[in-house]
Amino acid sequence: MDVDEELEEIDSNNKCLYETFLKSRPPKMESKAIEMVTRLCKKHKNVRCHIVHLSAAEAIPLISEVKNSCYPLTVETCPHYLTLDVNEIGNCRTEYKCCPPIRGSTNQEALWDGLRTGLVDMIVSDHSPCTVDLKKPGEKNFMEAWGGIASVQFGLPIIWTSGKKRGFEINDISQWMSQNPAKLAGLENVKGQIAVECDADFVIWDPEAEIRIEDDTIHHKNKVTPYKGKHLKGKVIKTILRGEVIYDNGNFTFPQGKVIFPNKAHLL
Repeated sequence: MDVDEELEEIDSNNKCLYETFLKSRPPKMESKAIEMVTRLCKKHKNVRCHIVHLSAAEAIPLISEVKNSCYPLTVETCPHYLTLDVNEIGNCRTEYKCCPPIRGSTNQEALWDGLRTGLVDMIVSDHSPCTVDLKKPGEKNFMEAWGGIASVQFGLPIIWTSGKKRGFEINDISQWMSQNPAKLAGLENVKGQIAVECDADFVIWDPEAEIRIEDDTIHHKNKVTPYKGKHLKGKVIKTILRGEVIYDNGNFTFPQGKVIFPNKAHLL
């Protein structure tokens, strides 16, 4: 069955069912897009290519072929594809809606295997918050609600909790969430590692502390998230940016960000 045939089978009368939304974005659709990128990557050998928010593990063999041939391809996935359970998504639970969609447990384990083998390079937040009226969990259906997951604040404990169960260590998580993203952005000489002349960016945390995500622990403005109510391992105590404490046990300093790409020419 091709993608068009699969789309024709969607029951438009059951838009509150997650299965309806899932069928509207089948893995084959994602694989076809990735196949196009890998084909262009092989054709234009010196042009860096990047696959964003990989959710369909069936595309990993395509990625493997290109990466094993040393073409400049990098791949990211996101915490929600690695940790959220498709079976817990009830009718109109639109806080779980994102594009591409959250898929099944077998697919999820294959994504973890992709990280283990290095075929998937990094985990990024794809943080996409919205106001309550755009999702209205329990009211809006999956086809009309905003698509996006808010989770950037809890990325470290989310991945640590699930990764540790699979035998991964903090060094693995640091590589996926810090070192490799810094390299992709062309910042590997100043970010993503503890080294002389690199920025003193640190997180001080307790990896064994348990946290529960509730409204009063969420710091971003719009608090609609599928992680609400979940228990996680790992509590961030302090965040240090270029040697300055910017977060300390729930308290923030005045924003201290600065432009890091005054001239983007070096990235081309």
